[in-house]
Amino acid sequence: MKTTPINIAEPSFDHTEIEMLQACLNSKWVTQGPMTARFEELLAATHGVTQVMACTSATSALHLSTMALGLGAGDEMIVPAFTWITSANAAEYVGAKAVFVDVDLNTFNIDPAAIEAAITPRTRAIMAVHLFGLSAPMMEINAIAKKHGLAVIEDAACAIGTTYQGRPVGGLGDLGCFSFHPRKVITTGEGGAVTTNSPELAEKVRSLRNHGGTGPPDAALEPHGPWTMGTFGMLGYNLRMSDIQAAVGVAQLAKLSMLLDDRKRTASYYCEALRDAGDIALPLAGDVTGHTYQSFVIRVKEGGRQRRNTIMAAMAAEGLQTRPGTHAVHRLGYYRDKYMLSAEAFPNAVLAEDTTITLPIVPFMKPADHERVVRTLTAAL
Repeated sequence: MKTTPINIAEPSFDHTEIEMLQACLNSKWVTQGPMTARFEELLAATHGVTQVMACTSATSALHLSTMALGLGAGDEMIVPAFTWITSANAAEYVGAKAVFVDVDLNTFNIDPAAIEAAITPRTRAIMAVHLFGLSAPMMEINAIAKKHGLAVIEDAACAIGTTYQGRPVGGLGDLGCFSFHPRKVITTGEGGAVTTNSPELAEKVRSLRNHGGTGPPDAALEPHGPWTMGTFGMLGYNLRMSDIQAAVGVAQLAKLSMLLDDRKRTASYYCEALRDAGDIALPLAGDVTGHTYQSFVIRVKEGGRQRRNTIMAAMAAEGLQTRPGTHAVHRLGYYRDKYMLSAEAFPNAVLAEDTTITLPIVPFMKPADHERVVRTLTAAL
């Protein structure tokens, strides 16, 4: 009998998304408007920030953040070498340089000691990635940033609901960037958001995501009326979230606590069932009390990339979808060739890319599904 596949991730939808979408469509307002404002208010309350600007993706959120900080040619931004590529691209988009540093192999997050060693007179910002739903060590990162007068961008693409020392991420640095891609805990199909507690940065982000609009014309020059087109004081983009997407997001945010509890239930099962599998490293380091397990990523200790791939192939043969953790970005063609980077420059990032496996973690997995994943994995080790 053919086994039922288990995907690496799935969104969770029910009638509430349909109802919110219907309300949006009935309103006839489907571009950015009142539903987006409602979504932003809910996200602000969830992450304890005063300002939220919804946008088209986490990629656009990161780009908006580097633009709002004024990064440009001659500037450098420190980025972990093990992350999704857009964490680094956000510097390059504005003409700045992504400067890579290695990660802590136990958490897969940026190593604070490596940050300190990489700072130069050109350094302007640190990209603190909360990878897989585990907060980066923000106390150490913020201390380094304060010491050197640097901005901190939190790449919280994987970290909706994540906390660090009891505080939600997204408001711990200067700017936070979230993703609502379908592989995340909640989704709007595609979508993202910038968070901050700085009204000045928020004003810049709002302008940049809306064509560079900076307000109405000077009434002293021309009275306001139906002919008023507004002013555009900076070069901007159209990076707005639509109310259709936001309607899905409003329904999803109402389920966030339930979805996070469910992910932690699956993660707890995996950790307990695999604790005696001595050949793999489990995600047990860092501030795990605040971990939201957007991805449950293990590391194969012996045998390198070839053995990791063999294990993944065995799981695929049993209908279990897996993926490597993410990229060692400095090995990707653009960065490798532009900056002449060797793989050996950041050995932990390379080891993480070559030996990590992301296990399936979908909403409301049955005990039999948990057991099947663990049984298949341990048989392949």
